Amino acid sequence: MRSGQSITQLKRLTRAAGGVVLLATIGRLFAQSQPATPDRPWHSSREQQIISEGRPSRGPEIHIQPDKAYSLPELIDIAEMHNPETRVAWENARAQAATLGIARSELFPTLAAVALAALDRQEAGFGSQFYRQTTPTLQISLNLNYTIFDFGARRGRINAESARLLATNFGFNDVHRQLIHDVSEVYYRLLNAAGQEEAAGANLVNAQTVQQAAEERLRNGLATLPDVLEARSAAAQAQYDLQAVLGSEKIARGDLLTTLGAPSSTPIRVQPLSEVSTPESIADTIEAAISRALEQRSDLQAQVAEIRSAKAERQQARAAFYPNLGVMAGPSVESLYIHQQQLPWAHSSDLTGSVAFTLSWTVFDGGARRSRLEQTEAQIRQAQARVSAARDQIEDQVWTAYTNVNTALRQREAATALLTAAAQSYSAALESYNYGVRNLLDVTNAQKVLAQARSTDVLARTQVLATLADLAFRTGDAIQANARSRP
Repeated sequence: MRSGQSITQLKRLTRAAGGVVLLATIGRLFAQSQPATPDRPWHSSREQQIISEGRPSRGPEIHIQPDKAYSLPELIDIAEMHNPETRVAWENARAQAATLGIARSELFPTLAAVALAALDRQEAGFGSQFYRQTTPTLQISLNLNYTIFDFGARRGRINAESARLLATNFGFNDVHRQLIHDVSEVYYRLLNAAGQEEAAGANLVNAQTVQQAAEERLRNGLATLPDVLEARSAAAQAQYDLQAVLGSEKIARGDLLTTLGAPSSTPIRVQPLSEVSTPESIADTIEAAISRALEQRSDLQAQVAEIRSAKAERQQARAAFYPNLGVMAGPSVESLYIHQQQLPWAHSSDLTGSVAFTLSWTVFDGGARRSRLEQTEAQIRQAQARVSAARDQIEDQVWTAYTNVNTALRQREAATALLTAAAQSYSAALESYNYGVRNLLDVTNAQKVLAQARSTDVLARTQVLATLADLAFRTGDAIQANARSRP
């Protein structure tokens, strides 16, 4: 007996220990633990799950032809199709449209169908005996609820959601406006970097030419070693400047690809600066540009839509002072059976239901409705003030952008004259040096001035294009139908 009891107790202990181990294992699997020590990074299986979930899903594949030189309008089209910011704004607009649909659904009644099947069995007492009663029940009913009149509360909610949808749509347009500006900005930055690379290459050639001339004169006994060292130093500096420009060009190219929604390592060629026309003047007046901006800016339109939304909120607040009238109807079809002990089955079916009208009116609420109405009035004035502030800010932005365009145009003229003069000065200095009329210091100085003039000329040309793109961004021209034909 004792041996059997010992075996039974051992089995119980084994089962209990197994249960404890199982619970501990489950706890380790599902529990969220904190970092074990303060001096080491935290890693766990949860980290790998988050990493796998955070991997981007593959969107539409971007087909970029490596042998094609893309123009700015083509790059903008690619960005609008593949940049995820446009999809985020689009899905946001779709969600707001669904919200408007939810608000509009309040104008219609709600109808719910309910089916009930039940079986009730009990012992019913009668006299000194108990009789078993079995009652199967089958019921199908419709529940109808409808607000007949609410003094504009539902219409106010619909107007509010409609205004929010307008604001969301204008926000969607503004995402495109910002994306077009971003593509233009990085495109012109890439053109500037590519132009600076070309200019730095030409400067390196000039510096090497001066170095060769100095070394040739040294071999002929017509120059000194310090002259050659100075020429070598200038060539090394030109090589250093070229490498710095190459790095900037790679960074700008990666930024452009990222803006397009493509991997930064994707090979891409863009239309060079020499093939991009640079306007000589601007046709618009500042007054016309400001007027267009106040009509076209999508961010301003979104803020005007906020005024509509605030007025719709006021409409709802006013409706709260009045009663609501609704109706509830519930027709149902019942099929009842009953069986009592020692009696035959019985059956009954009928169409039943109810209709009720409800009138709800808040008589007193401690001033909540009045405060809510005052709140909406303040929100309307606040939205109107925001629109006024936005208009002032837009006018200032357009004024600044317009001034920058005119400044860039004048700088472009000066840079062209500077490049012409610097090139002539360098050629004359190098020729005079070869004849022994000028010293090497004059040549290197002329070469440095020419290098700076080349860099300034490239910057001035791209600056004109960039300021024009910024003006189109500030006026809202970038998202208009004829925007792609503009420089």
